[in-house]
Amino acid sequence: MKKLVFIIPPTVELLDLAGPVQVFTEAKFYGFEADIEFYQYRETPISTSGLGFGNVENYKSAKLKEGDFVFVPGMDWEYVRSIAFMAQREFFNWLKECSENKITVCSICNGAFALGHAGLLKNTECTTHWRRVNELQTQFPQAKVVADILYIKSNDVYTSAGISAGIDLALAILEDFKGALFTHKVARGLVVYHRRSGKHKQQSIYLDYRNHINPQVHEVQDYLIDNLSKENSIESLAALVGMSPRNLSRVFKEKTGSTVLEYLTLLRKEYANTMLNNPEYTIEYIASKCGFKTARQLQRILKK
Repeated sequence: MKKLVFIIPPTVELLDLAGPVQVFTEAKFYGFEADIEFYQYRETPISTSGLGFGNVENYKSAKLKEGDFVFVPGMDWEYVRSIAFMAQREFFNWLKECSENKITVCSICNGAFALGHAGLLKNTECTTHWRRVNELQTQFPQAKVVADILYIKSNDVYTSAGISAGIDLALAILEDFKGALFTHKVARGLVVYHRRSGKHKQQSIYLDYRNHINPQVHEVQDYLIDNLSKENSIESLAALVGMSPRNLSRVFKEKTGSTVLEYLTLLRKEYANTMLNNPEYTIEYIASKCGFKTARQLQRILKK
């Protein structure tokens, strides 16, 4: 049976650890056969939120074989920069040996720095939290650091961006095992309705264009996100917030840097890319749910 091993480092970020673990736990509920195990390399690890862990075995006791997986979640950044972390040469060598023995090594967030110290990022495409991509490239100049991506697999090494991106990484790995339809069931069980692909950017259209404090523009943006399939004319949107169409167009552009139509198109395109991950949806159905008049119109937008 396949083993999925999670390392719990000192100052671990809880969601980096819990997110991927929950994906595979949910998958087991649906019949996925795997053992989930936890190990540490320093006794009594404590998370960044102050939650400690009980008796966790040392990684040296792990019995792994070809085809198993090892995950290294992210940690507090000050710890990653510390001498204590960089001194974990024995642990880094173990990660390298795992990879040489065809055990797939994965990282979430700045766990990628452990992979870097293990020599696993040489000539390897990789990523980490968007705040740390420059530092990752600086520390490991032979790595091929990819910014603005959720996760990537290269040379049998998986790396992902920060925090919730670990869930996307775990779902992608699960899809390699069990296929898209099974993974979709797991995502739905987790109430992850918007499963993202590795090509999705770390930043989100749902959060971009929101660095302003105009309540009427925010209300229009919220409405558009929830009503993509509607016509959404400038007249109806203006009436929604008690503005004239001309004034709404002017203020929206001033506050977001985008026209209402440009913003709406970006939202529709993003939602369409998300829905394309579901094998049950036809292109015609996706087009209708996203507010495109025809499937051809959607396909044209996606090619741009």
